[in-house]
Amino acid sequence: MTRRQAAPAAQECFSDEFQRDLARWNRTRLEPQFPDQDWRGTIDSDARMLQLEGEFLEALRAQVQAEAARAPTDPEAFIAWFERLIETGPGQGDPLFPWIAERATRDEIRWFFEQEAAGEAGFDDLVAYTQVKLPDQAKLELARNYWDEMGRGNAKGMHGPMLHKISDVLEVRPTIEGTVGESLALANAMTGMATSRRYAWHSVGALGAIELTAPGRSAAVAQGLRRIGLSGKERHYFDLHAVLDVKHSEAWNQEALLPLVREDPRRAMAIAEGALMRLTCGKRCFDRYRKHLWGAQVAPPQLALLN
Repeated sequence: MTRRQAAPAAQECFSDEFQRDLARWNRTRLEPQFPDQDWRGTIDSDARMLQLEGEFLEALRAQVQAEAARAPTDPEAFIAWFERLIETGPGQGDPLFPWIAERATRDEIRWFFEQEAAGEAGFDDLVAYTQVKLPDQAKLELARNYWDEMGRGNAKGMHGPMLHKISDVLEVRPTIEGTVGESLALANAMTGMATSRRYAWHSVGALGAIELTAPGRSAAVAQGLRRIGLSGKERHYFDLHAVLDVKHSEAWNQEALLPLVREDPRRAMAIAEGALMRLTCGKRCFDRYRKHLWGAQVAPPQLALLN
């Protein structure tokens, strides 16, 4: 596909092959590198991939625009709408997580982690990309969040290595080829929104949606890890985020989202779209995970009565 060729069909943007191509590109472009003799060729290739990334993000955005348009632009009303996403947003209350907490085997949890480890950019990197040239108050909140992710300057407290420790214990070796397209799409969407200033407000909303909705899922995963024998030190990442992200979400909403919408009400819809894009990608992941783990069963195996 050359730079000006016809855009791919919207459905094609969500295929496993399309998402693997984007994931390979993100893996390469986010790595620190040295100057290359073929830098002109790299720019040409990046331009082609940026167009494909844009087609994907716009196809995803089109799916949530009608719902996002219902978000109020009054700042306080918008925050109330945003906070209700923990109950009303796509993928919330998915039965996958009670099942992970109570029934999933070690091998099943291991497969789940292989899928979840798809992204090349961690939450800290996504925040760092997103904060560029944001208004001061929002920038300060993202800086505080980033500092927490970085262990407040203590390498032992960095959140990324905590997560890697669980992967090491479970002997998880994720690959792009072994990851389902839905998980890659989630990682690619987050990377695309964070690295493009065109979607800066979307990224603020998407990251806020993670902070809002992650605690319950983190608690369920922590319970599952404890049940299969991981120590408190080994599962610390999920125990920590089950509690810390509640505080992060409150601060993100009040110190970032609220002043951003007060300053410019047009941002409300972009933030809402970003949040719904993130949650929609998450829902697709959960659906695909359940299909793989449960097969044709609709109710969780051995868990039909668990809410």
